[in-house]
Amino acid sequence: MRHTVALVIRCFNEEAHIGRLLTGVVRQTHVPEEIVVVDSGSTDATLAIASAFPVEIVTVASEDFSFGRALNVGLASASTDVAVLASAHVYPLYDSWIERLTAPFATPEIAVTYGRQQTPPDGRLSERRILDQWFPARSVERQRHPFCNNANAAIRRSVWTEQPYNEDLTGLEDLDWAKKALGAWVSNHA
Repeated sequence: MRHTVALVIRCFNEEAHIGRLLTGVVRQTHVPEEIVVVDSGSTDATLAIASAFPVEIVTVASEDFSFGRALNVGLASASTDVAVLASAHVYPLYDSWIERLTAPFATPEIAVTYGRQQTPPDGRLSERRILDQWFPARSVERQRHPFCNNANAAIRRSVWTEQPYNEDLTGLEDLDWAKKALGAWVSNHA
């Protein structure tokens, strides 16, 4: 079964990157049915660039911003089964990114998936080593720890409706959400 997919993009002054992400998105083998851009007060050309694509733009006042709040606002604007979450500075390396990221949701108990992140070819060696450790080239079908990263992830919206992101956290909202989702899965399968 093919799920309906929304892409929720968090951004703030990302004029240098958002066009590359959105260009890659509209070339996907599964173009999202909805694209929601959540802006937290950009003062550059981010919104003008995003507006050239089929997107809905919603805002979070900069004084009210948290990563969790931005995700909750974007997810509340979507109406699909699955939501792909992306930071505006990431971009797909292949045209099946969304299809591959959302494929595991064919299994009903999957709540979250996340994709690999890599440094650019001119990136720092230390950053490359860290990303290789946390985002290995080989997929792990069922990990036992709650690590994930909302810069390149997908979630089942029905799980999110029961368990929104914690808006009080200043970071690590993705790990907090994944830990709760994993805990709920373990409780339901014990």
